[in-house]
Amino acid sequence: MSEVPQKQAPATEVSFRERVEFVLVWLSVHLLRVLPRKLARAVGSGIGFVAFCSLGRLRGVGVRNLRLAFPEMPEVERERILRSVYRNLGTLLAEFCLMPGYSPEVASRFIRYEGLENYLAARERGEGVLVLTGHLGAWELSSFYHSLMGMPMGMVIRRLDNPLVDAFVNEIRCRHGNRVIHKDDFARGLIASMRAGETVGILMDTNMTPPQGVFVPFFGVQACTASGMARIALKTGAAVVPGFLLWEESEEQYVLRFGSELEVVASGDAERDAVANTAAFTAAIEGMIRQYPEQWLWMHRRWKTRPPGEEGIY
Repeated sequence: MSEVPQKQAPATEVSFRERVEFVLVWLSVHLLRVLPRKLARAVGSGIGFVAFCSLGRLRGVGVRNLRLAFPEMPEVERERILRSVYRNLGTLLAEFCLMPGYSPEVASRFIRYEGLENYLAARERGEGVLVLTGHLGAWELSSFYHSLMGMPMGMVIRRLDNPLVDAFVNEIRCRHGNRVIHKDDFARGLIASMRAGETVGILMDTNMTPPQGVFVPFFGVQACTASGMARIALKTGAAVVPGFLLWEESEEQYVLRFGSELEVVASGDAERDAVANTAAFTAAIEGMIRQYPEQWLWMHRRWKTRPPGEEGIY
């Protein structure tokens, strides 16, 4: 695959605190890594339970979001969902620590594809593939497994504040050919990738601010949403394919599910099309969250940015 030029972060001196943080992260990852997978997931689930009990502020954001998204849902059901979210995050932490030891044979024992033909057909067009995804299910494991199966991809991510931890995490993400496109190099990196016929995954379910974000409905409430994917798809003709790695309790395994390619509206009015396509992409994410509410990151302040004149939600 052709290499995407990336802007290098300016060199900064690493502080003592950042070195200590890195050592703690390194030790935690390697301690979980040596455990059998079942035990590591159980430990991760326990970490999630502790986080649920101790991080009251984040739990409050989750409760507020669930009330906003599901106003008719009983309170006890909202709490059940939130507990499950923390457990899911804990098991995702365990999977991330274990990822370096996974081979295609090992990972395929608990991960299977569904709708892979949708992705392959989009890739065959040769104009690049934008994988529409979000903080739903096991998003870190998703791109890693895809690369493990011989289909590496780019990932648009934000740099972690600690440069040592950032480099450590990215080394795990990218050891089978994946590559990182940082948000500060978003447009240039994406356009180059699409022109090379490559694949890039974008987590498109976080709060944004104008002008990068536009307001579209999300669970019936206006949410400021990144319009970059829609603009790049319009500019390059890239295919947009939903892709999510979701835990199926009945099967006790993950399913990497690729949906049908989404239609990209191109009326000639660039701004109107960007909003319309962003709304359609957001609706696709919402549809998956409604099916798997226990696996979405409800603790994120998704509706923080409000339209002019509207009161804050949090």
